[in-house]
Amino acid sequence: MAGIEVTGLVKRYGDLVAVDGLTLSVARGETLALLGPNGAGKTSTVECLEGYRQPDAGQVRVLGLDPHADAALLRPRMGLMLQEGGLYPTAHPREVLQLYARFYAAPLDPDVLLERVDLTRSDRTRVRDLSGGQRQRLSLALALIGRPEVVFLDEPTAGLDPAARRTTWDLVGELRADGVTVVLTTHLLDEAEVLADRVAIIDRGRLIAEGTPDELTHGEHPEILFTARPGLDTADLSEALHLPVHEPRPGHYTIEAENSPPLVLALATWLAGHDEKLGELQAGKRSLEAVFLRLTAEEAVSRDQR
Repeated sequence: MAGIEVTGLVKRYGDLVAVDGLTLSVARGETLALLGPNGAGKTSTVECLEGYRQPDAGQVRVLGLDPHADAALLRPRMGLMLQEGGLYPTAHPREVLQLYARFYAAPLDPDVLLERVDLTRSDRTRVRDLSGGQRQRLSLALALIGRPEVVFLDEPTAGLDPAARRTTWDLVGELRADGVTVVLTTHLLDEAEVLADRVAIIDRGRLIAEGTPDELTHGEHPEILFTARPGLDTADLSEALHLPVHEPRPGHYTIEAENSPPLVLALATWLAGHDEKLGELQAGKRSLEAVFLRLTAEEAVSRDQR
């Protein structure tokens, strides 16, 4: 039995079709990153999976159950991490975890979980006085307190410092090792590339790409990635290499070409000739960010043509 099965899902809000015939499957114990631009239908899809919204058409099954009709059976087996809300502002973190633990038959130890998300030293701080990152970590702990079989994580590392982000990544890895099905929504594509077994990219409620991070980044559009000082003369570099060179964000550059020693040598020669230092070099695949931007741009062009 799959962890999650979505078949022909449609969700409308008046004349707006937020999810348009989406079909998707997530295996038991698999971590899926659900990606898409703002307004792509991610939130509506996840809310249908969680049972908070009822589909207008199609079928949704989570652990073999209908999230809406079988909510009473399914909710004790699910963990939900919301990006905002759901926390009692005047309570302390341990009190909130102890309260939630009483809702489950075999919860995790609140004190152990509090330490695991590095909130033990903040135990006497009221929720309203926690930092944004601390509230995120408390929300993650609440999603895990009931030993869930499937977990939905909404932007789990938003506002976290690098150490807390790494702790969250480790926890997601432990969920995978324990056979928990995880659906992750994030705008941090490096996070999706590290954590996800598979990635599904949706736009305007439709699935436009699906596969492992490796499959998506080793597609038919290879590129070389490198970092250097922001603002290099990409036009001059493109002319020197006889290949398109872009700077998608400051200091991060892409060359649309297959990896080859002569090309790497030509790049190094150009940088040396302009007294520029090479930061990092990654060859042989595109970044997940580059794949995401290309696919969503192509989908926008296709929509315009239709």
